[in-house]
Amino acid sequence: MQTNFTKNSLLLLISFTICTLGTVKAQESTTEEDGKNLVKWNVPAVALKNYSFQYERAIGKKMSVALGVRFAPKSNIPFSSQLEKAIDDPETWNSIKDFKTGNIAITPEFRYYMGKGVFRGFYVAPFVRYAKYNAEVPFNFEVEFEDPGNPGNFFTKEEQIFLSGDVTTLTGGLMIGAQWKLSKLVYLDWWILGGSYGTSSGNISGKSKNPLDNDEQQALRDALADLDELPLVKTKYTVDSEGAKVDFDGPWASIRAGLSIGFRF
Repeated sequence: MQTNFTKNSLLLLISFTICTLGTVKAQESTTEEDGKNLVKWNVPAVALKNYSFQYERAIGKKMSVALGVRFAPKSNIPFSSQLEKAIDDPETWNSIKDFKTGNIAITPEFRYYMGKGVFRGFYVAPFVRYAKYNAEVPFNFEVEFEDPGNPGNFFTKEEQIFLSGDVTTLTGGLMIGAQWKLSKLVYLDWWILGGSYGTSSGNISGKSKNPLDNDEQQALRDALADLDELPLVKTKYTVDSEGAKVDFDGPWASIRAGLSIGFRF
C-alpha cells in the first residue's frame, strides 16, 4: 500500500497542475495568435494496447505545462504470436502465454522550449508520473509425491495457481522532445526519450481451486522463495490451504517515448 506521504504528494502535484492549467495567465504573449492550448493523442501507443492523451497549455513565451493521461485495459501480451516465435521454447511460452496486464497513469509536466517560442522546436520537460498496473499471471510450482505403489520412490507433479493484483508507482524524471507545426492548427510532438525513477509497492494473491495439503503448501513456499532473488525488490509472502499472497515494494524505473498528433485552440 502507498504511504500517506506518497498519496498526499500526489494530490498536491495534481492539484498544482490543475490550478495552473485553469488559472495561470501567460506572462508573455505567444508569438502566434492560434491559441494557448494543445490536445494530443499518442498514436503509436495503440499498437501496445495503450491509449495515451495529453493536454498542454502555454504559460509564457517559451514555457508550458501539460497533463498526460494513459490507460490500457487488461489484456494479453501485445504481439503474442511474434513473441512466441521469438522465444522458441514451449515450456517458457506456456508459463507466460496467459499473462494479462493493464495500467493507468497520470503525468504532470513542465516544458521549456529552446527555440523561438512555445509549442515549437526542441524542449526539455521535467515530469512526475503516478501509475497503477494490474496483472493476472499463472504461477507454476512442482510438488513431490511418494508413489503409493512403490514406497520410497517419489515423482513430481506440476501444479498451477493464478495470482492477480496490482502495483502502484510514483516516479520523477526528465524527457527531451521536439514539436513541429504541420498546419495552422495541427502539430506533431515527438517524445524522443524520457526516463524516470521512484518507488513502487503492491501485492498479488490467488486462491487454489482445491485446498492445498501440507506438501503442496511447502512446495508453493519454496517456489515463491525464488522471488527473494529479484534485485532491489523486497518481498513477503504467506501461504495457507486456500492459496498465497505476495507483498512487495522497492524502486521503480521507466522509459518514456512516443509520437503524438495535436490540435491547437
